[in-house]
Amino acid sequence: MDQTLAKPPIETAASSVPGPRAYGAVNWLGLWTLCLRETRRFWKVGMQTLFAPVVSTLLMLFVFKLAFNQGGTQSPGGVAFETFLAPGVVMMAILTNAFANTSSSIIIAKVQGNSVDFLMPPLSPVELTVGFLSGAVTRGLLVGFVTFAAIWILQITPFVVAQLWAVIYYSVVASLFMGAVGLIGGIWADKFDHMAAVQNFVVMPLTMLSGTFYPIGRLPEPFVSISHGNPFFHLIDGFRYGFTGHAEGDLTFGAIYTLAITLVLCWTCWALFRAGYKLKA
Repeated sequence: MDQTLAKPPIETAASSVPGPRAYGAVNWLGLWTLCLRETRRFWKVGMQTLFAPVVSTLLMLFVFKLAFNQGGTQSPGGVAFETFLAPGVVMMAILTNAFANTSSSIIIAKVQGNSVDFLMPPLSPVELTVGFLSGAVTRGLLVGFVTFAAIWILQITPFVVAQLWAVIYYSVVASLFMGAVGLIGGIWADKFDHMAAVQNFVVMPLTMLSGTFYPIGRLPEPFVSISHGNPFFHLIDGFRYGFTGHAEGDLTFGAIYTLAITLVLCWTCWALFRAGYKLKA
């Protein structure tokens, strides 16, 4: 009796090889794992990465308050000097810690030779960029929140939130901004001395000349005009506006300017990961 039997499909070598990821597909598990890695990396040494910056900021506020309290120093908008100073030093802590998180993660991985931990998994350049920047944003926001909580508990200086949107917007943009700078610096650097050069000759001068400790209008020309091109000034000025309700610069220009630079820096991080610059042999 003639029976027609269905033949099973023939499996070829090509069919057994997994194909490339579909365009636009996201490796959510890998991305989440990288985000957790970057967060847990600084959380394990929380006394150094979270509470040490808080102590430094509180000491700075305390010293400046003792130095200027008797003089009745006033700042733009008629607010007390310590009320003007507090948001500036907190923003400086956010900036420096966001920078430190990404820069230290990349440079340590390169020096120790374990960059393969994030290069071998099927993570796209976008996913790598988002994963590393997530740790910077988390650390920056945590440092800012814990610092202001400590200021409120210890009553070092009174403060109120005048514009919540400005506080949230500028703290997030600042964390992304400096996280991207740290990521670019970490990819470029070959050793810790290179990162120290970026910190000392780029980050520190821009921070100190940004109006953190003084109203920018007290500077002589042309330094006032030059300072208005400093993105650090607009980040600190906008963040301070969220608490005092007064700004020295143009808020609309500052918001667009800092966001545009941040997006360019994030795109640069993506491009470096995509090219494998100083990461792949």
